[in-house]
Amino acid sequence: FPVTIISSDLIRLAEVMDRLRSPGGCPWDAEQTHESLLKYQLEESYEYIEAVEKGDRADMREELGDLLLQVYFHARIAQEHPDDSFNIDDVAKGVADKLVNRHPHVFGETKVSSSQEVHANWERIKNEEKGRIEFDEGVPLNQPALSLAAKLILRAEKNGLTRPDPVAPNVNSLDEESALGDALLALISWAVKEDLDPEAALRKVALRYRDSIKEAR
Repeated sequence: FPVTIISSDLIRLAEVMDRLRSPGGCPWDAEQTHESLLKYQLEESYEYIEAVEKGDRADMREELGDLLLQVYFHARIAQEHPDDSFNIDDVAKGVADKLVNRHPHVFGETKVSSSQEVHANWERIKNEEKGRIEFDEGVPLNQPALSLAAKLILRAEKNGLTRPDPVAPNVNSLDEESALGDALLALISWAVKEDLDPEAALRKVALRYRDSIKEAR
């Protein structure tokens, strides 16, 4: 595994980003902020997802590079903060420490027998690290409603809390994923026909579900 080659290119990327951001560099790069870059980070994420779904290895490599650029760009901007600065090394150290701490079965003496135990340990350690008490702490509320609802239900399940009654779609084949997609698409089609916003409707109900759990605790 060519660690030295990868390390040298990562250092080069940091140097390029520093040159672009520094006086005499690129005016556009120098004007960017954390906030102005958010739309690009989201766009690059979707482009990488599309590359994976197409199985296009060249596009995957390129889009991963674009995502990496976003990380380096944000880290370079963060260096300039007057009171709470950090750089790309701080970012790398933080995620490396996190991986070590949350994999005690690899870097410690903890014994596990399944990936389910690994996941349970991860969640427990994460909650301890962050001092989380409420089941929904750390769930981004501005994510799309479908992923928000799924995340809230998953968090509730992990914490032994009430979850909405599951209703399976009509499955006419062994492909349950396609059956689910068909059922969701039909619901969205109905919502459009009735001039209803499916995103807003699901978000409203998901947040109501979250509030009902918190009120019951």
